Amino acid sequence: MTLYDVYGVGNALVDIQAQVDDSVLTNLEIDKGIMTLVDDQQQSEVLGHLDGRPLNRCAGGSAANTIVAIAELGGSAGYIGKIGSDPIGEFFLQDMRDLGVSMQVTPSDLPTGTCAVLITEDAQRTMLTNLAASATLSVDDIMEEQISQSKYVYIEGYLLTGEATKAAAYKAMEFAKKHNVKVAFTASDPFLVNMIRDEIWDLITGPVDLFFCNEEEAKSLTGHDDPLKCAVAIHEHCENVALTLGNKGSLVMHGGSEYPVEGVQVDAVDTTGAGDMYAGALLYGITNGMDWRTAGHLASHAAARVVAQLGARLEHKFTPEEIAQLSDLSI
Repeated sequence: MTLYDVYGVGNALVDIQAQVDDSVLTNLEIDKGIMTLVDDQQQSEVLGHLDGRPLNRCAGGSAANTIVAIAELGGSAGYIGKIGSDPIGEFFLQDMRDLGVSMQVTPSDLPTGTCAVLITEDAQRTMLTNLAASATLSVDDIMEEQISQSKYVYIEGYLLTGEATKAAAYKAMEFAKKHNVKVAFTASDPFLVNMIRDEIWDLITGPVDLFFCNEEEAKSLTGHDDPLKCAVAIHEHCENVALTLGNKGSLVMHGGSEYPVEGVQVDAVDTTGAGDMYAGALLYGITNGMDWRTAGHLASHAAARVVAQLGARLEHKFTPEEIAQLSDLSI
């Protein structure tokens, strides 16, 4: 029996999004356009700079965004991540459930993790992440029954940066393989690829059935400059590959074939969650009867739609008719 199209495992964070100008990043001495880990004091300083600005708050973290995307498209999704016994943790849990995501969790004694997402006028997002409770996710939190009832388990690469969370990620993959559940894995961030390149290759050549990455991550991983060469090199070791190319589209590799997917031109407002939305839409497609080319087509349109707005949640959800127009399915 299958309960979930996709079951996600990730760092449970509440995203706090704000539009800022470059001077805020300069004053905070933050590198633009990447994710930086910060402690409680540093995060407090960052949030202090946002006083008086309009803020958008939502349950987040890379894998959570992808799982929500699946639910928003009409798929069935579950998620496990660690939150605290505090109002922010309660907000995370209720937000996920309101969006249709099944989530069971034993709260941590630590506060719920947060991610300050600073969005500049060029649509770049700079993320300051305080992991807090999310870093306490452990093997004891991974539920074999839920994973066994899924078509795919989806793992975010960020989990590999902590000892406990890495063990949890590997336990989820172990359960997936035991029950013939497919494993999808996202590289998450170029810094991660640079830090643990060999480990990611081991995963690609081992338990991972579908690997998500962007152009920079693929180039770092393979040493090639051409995206197609990167995708082909990864596909030699991994059954399925989805390589995103920003507004140039993406490359999907399946069954020895390449499927170039067009980019959808929009006025970019905020790139937050674009890759997460792409992964969610692709996973929704392949777990709901679409072929890989069509699923990539849907993923490209979904990513474009989220880039053209603020935040990682779709303001204008796809209707069944729109999904039907993007696919060969009769809905």
